[in-house]
Amino acid sequence: MASLTGLAAPAGAWSGRGPHPLAGRTILQIVPQLETGGADGATLEIAEALANVGARALVASDGGRLVPELQAKGGLWLPFPAQTRNPLAMALNQAKLADLIWRERVALVHAHSRAPAWVAYGATRRTRTPFVTTFHGVYSGTGAFKRNYNAVMAKGDRIIANSAFTARHIADVYPDAAARTHIIERGIDLHQFDPAMVEWGRVLNLRRAWNVAIDERIVLLPGRFSARKGQLALIEAARLLTTAGLTGVKFILAGDGPAGDIKEIDAAIAKAGLAGIVVRTAPCGDMPAALLAASVVAVPSMQPEALGRIAAEAQAMGTPAVVSDLGALAEVVAAPPEVDFGARTGWRVPPGDARALAAALYDVLTLGASARENLSIRARARVLSRFSITRMQAETLAAYAQLLGS
Repeated sequence: MASLTGLAAPAGAWSGRGPHPLAGRTILQIVPQLETGGADGATLEIAEALANVGARALVASDGGRLVPELQAKGGLWLPFPAQTRNPLAMALNQAKLADLIWRERVALVHAHSRAPAWVAYGATRRTRTPFVTTFHGVYSGTGAFKRNYNAVMAKGDRIIANSAFTARHIADVYPDAAARTHIIERGIDLHQFDPAMVEWGRVLNLRRAWNVAIDERIVLLPGRFSARKGQLALIEAARLLTTAGLTGVKFILAGDGPAGDIKEIDAAIAKAGLAGIVVRTAPCGDMPAALLAASVVAVPSMQPEALGRIAAEAQAMGTPAVVSDLGALAEVVAAPPEVDFGARTGWRVPPGDARALAAALYDVLTLGASARENLSIRARARVLSRFSITRMQAETLAAYAQLLGS
């Protein structure tokens, strides 16, 4: 496994002499649809970076609401039935894509999802075109068919993992792919997630919508209601803290999910006697304001996450995060024993340990003003240095250029 850190300047700010190595080249990305998922957003960001350095950025997909944004960023959308999983249709699509690669003189193809990756793999083997894949997460499956279906993502000439956790998964499941795997951490929009860019009125509107009193602090857990996201652990931690005498804190669970999970969460709140203290609310449409409103963000996931996006966004806003010590979450938040106590940017706790979660939340809520300010500065600096979109773009383009150069 390798990291491409430091191999390129931010996209759009090429600092080398002469044109960028990809200038004038045609790069094709393929994704099922251009909607609102993480892979879709990354596709647009990479297309923007390619256009900024003078490359042709093509995206083949079934369409989607992000097509106009792709075109505004300098990319070109090619209608293509990329989301079909029908084996016969996929086989026919390999020939269609190979023809497209020849006609458009595509130098490299990058697949972001399994079904279009199978199409792209067949087409690039026909045309002898370099092939890149991105693991935007880890793919589960124990049956032979599912394992074979997932395996296409490990067939890239270059394989991008969105975290060290994902890279370890690739090495464990596909040992032969480890040498071709590069870690390029997913970026977040540091202009959107910037405390200076959030008007205070947006924060006040959220506090009113959540019925939070002016003197109450917020512990926020945003995300889908699911046992794996740890809402029940936070409810138990809230009970422990309240029983110990903590007051003036409201725990906000912002999200949605299946009716069964919602019913279980509501029952747990009622059983703990925390009505009005732990509040389940709808998903938040203004996450920068929500993260800024929070005194602490909890991400107590019960299973490994392939990407610690909420924790990174919270730190970008200068808000302390308490996360489960597993998966990519452990990479986003710096905490002892990895770093000294004075260098921490948040807290990591064992998954499912409500007492440890309660203790960490108490530590954050009782920080002095100077200690909290210094923590916020360190947290934002960590995100700025590791999780920017421009860094992700630059490292992706560096991977392309290395592959084409070889």
